[in-house]
Amino acid sequence: MRKRTLFRLATATAAVGAATLAYASLVERNMFTLRRYDVPVLPADAEPLRILHVSDLHMTPDQERKQRWVASLAALDPDLVVVTGDNMAHPDAVPGVLRALQPLLDHPGAFVFGSNDYTGPVWKNPFTYFLPDREYVEGVTLPYEELRSVFTGAGWADLNNARTTLKAGGRVVELVGVDDPHIERDDYSLVAGAVSEAADISLGLTHSPEPRVLDEMAADGFDLLLAGHTHGGQVCVPGVGALVTNCGLPRTMAKGLHRWPGSDSWLHVSAGLGTHPTAPIRFACRPEASILTLIPR
Repeated sequence: MRKRTLFRLATATAAVGAATLAYASLVERNMFTLRRYDVPVLPADAEPLRILHVSDLHMTPDQERKQRWVASLAALDPDLVVVTGDNMAHPDAVPGVLRALQPLLDHPGAFVFGSNDYTGPVWKNPFTYFLPDREYVEGVTLPYEELRSVFTGAGWADLNNARTTLKAGGRVVELVGVDDPHIERDDYSLVAGAVSEAADISLGLTHSPEPRVLDEMAADGFDLLLAGHTHGGQVCVPGVGALVTNCGLPRTMAKGLHRWPGSDSWLHVSAGLGTHPTAPIRFACRPEASILTLIPR
């Protein structure tokens, strides 16, 4: 009787596990979701400014559903589009990325790159994400310069260790960005300095939300910091949240809008729209893009 009970328990556990894996790989990872947040950073009586934040597409050529969904976001008519990296996951991904983002290139925009814009994914044991000193292994080189040329050719600001101002929604927006800290391509010293008094709003961009970078941007007075990279944990536990962020960011800030500690800056971390190709699952963490409506304080 005891053996029969254990067998039934093991069978039921395996069935639940298989069903959960099927849901995570076939259903939830394709449940693209638009998040909406109000961010109180504007002066009194200022008109709202709408920012579309897209991150971590991890695009492969055959992901047509994702491409169509992202392209449909142009109907939101944002004042500014921000892309925080990891656009590609395949050497032939540029056409797919462009099918997704082409309708948005008519809007003012800015971008930084992530590690998976430079090199392709390689197979890895998912449990190594729990190791703080995990070795980073590069895959095949990706056509990042081709993607950069398309973005800058459309007038988008390249903020990989750069700083600029642009007009969006009738306002002067000051932006600063770094190349991906996850692979130590960042150099904030090249762009550091207090926000200009002439700016109506100021934004800081980074792919990986490493606290050392966010601290510097916040200290310089940037109103809103935008990042991706974490995938929101990608596989979360209901009631617990993300188990890992793959960077120095606390798990409680793995996605969504938060006040950055010790500052007046806000941080928005996108859970992103893709997955690592060797782990194409999401659980309790839908793929997402966000509309951030900047409103008066």
